[in-house]
Amino acid sequence: MKIALAQMKMTPEMEINYQKSISLIEEAAQKGASLILFPEIQLTPFFPQFKDEDVSDYVMTIDDPYVEGICRACRKNRIFASPNIYIEENGKKYDMSLLINDEGRIVGRQKMVHIAQCENFYEQTYYEPSEDGFPVFDTKLGRIAIVVCFDRHYPESIRTEALHGAELILIPTANTSAEPSELFQWEIKIQAFQNGVNIAMCNRVGKEGDMEFSGESIVSDYQGKTVAIAGRDEELLITEVNLSDATITRKKKPYISLRKPELYS
Repeated sequence: MKIALAQMKMTPEMEINYQKSISLIEEAAQKGASLILFPEIQLTPFFPQFKDEDVSDYVMTIDDPYVEGICRACRKNRIFASPNIYIEENGKKYDMSLLINDEGRIVGRQKMVHIAQCENFYEQTYYEPSEDGFPVFDTKLGRIAIVVCFDRHYPESIRTEALHGAELILIPTANTSAEPSELFQWEIKIQAFQNGVNIAMCNRVGKEGDMEFSGESIVSDYQGKTVAIAGRDEELLITEVNLSDATITRKKKPYISLRKPELYS
């Protein structure tokens, strides 16, 4: 199937970012994509780079008009989407990705589990960690899971979803030009190979405050092969992935079946 990665440049205005997201959903559908993945916190500036900001205007709930609008766009254009937004739920605020099906229904939610707290990534100031772990969502496209940005640096995240049968893992992220881009690409490719799973990572672009986001969104297949990679500017990256072959190949490889978890503690 075709998937699209919406490598976006964000503005300070949520409405502008929202309208751009809707346009990209429409464009992806017109180009034959079955699913579109967005970068981390796609409707807002990257506020976690600041130690203590008033971001109350950025907080949404699951029934926010912006969320409902993305759901409508999925239904209208008959496409799945995975937006990543700043959501309040049960009095706690999360960095959360949604999986919305082509009927406009939310069929999956993934909150960030590991929360960074370092220069330019003061995320513990704004986000609570997930209590829900790493679920895998059964869809008519296949078994899809999500790993939110920083969580990908923990091999247990992708491994857990692979053990639960994920065929495609989506990663919204906010990587900068100051970080090791090539290393991050290899990190995705190696985990895809070791776990026999397709992985798509979608990044931001543009300069915000002291941060310059590097783009280079990437899709690796279940063999660890780069099947598509974007440049450093805004781009709608579209490529093919094969979900069912990931499961077939994973069953043939010994990596998962020969694990010795009783020796890992």
